[in-house]
Amino acid sequence: MKEPMSMFGYEKICAELKRLKEEERPQVVKEIDRAREHGDLKENAEYHAAKEKQAFIEARINDLSRTLANAQVIDPSTLSHQKVSFGSTVKILNLDTDKEMSYTIVGSMESDPVRGLISCSSPIAKSLMGHQKGDEVSVRLPTGESEFEILDICYQDIAYAKS
Repeated sequence: MKEPMSMFGYEKICAELKRLKEEERPQVVKEIDRAREHGDLKENAEYHAAKEKQAFIEARINDLSRTLANAQVIDPSTLSHQKVSFGSTVKILNLDTDKEMSYTIVGSMESDPVRGLISCSSPIAKSLMGHQKGDEVSVRLPTGESEFEILDICYQDIAYAKS
């Protein structure tokens, strides 16, 4: 299944993958070689720590490679945003608490709720998709059902927004 993401998210993942392959992987190989020089590997904590780090790096490389292979890069600036869609920044009002919130809908790998970037597969994003300004939307959250009104929909470049 294709994973939607912005070019910003795609480039960010590419940069991390490059860093892991070109910097961290060779560095951990050197750490393992140095630790081997200390002799007995059974009780060599440095060796075991380096091998664990190597396993983590290889798993992360595999995850990122798989994500990039399944990426569907979407340019949200080309979408109309008259209705909530991928890349939309949505200002909503929680009708139960009278609290306003703003979220930008992004791919799951770009999600950063603290910065207001929510995954397109999150309950809020799924419920908002396809709706327009003024619509009231019911969202099933872990805390229960909540009602929201869409106050505004626009596009903001996430490379600069909310940073």
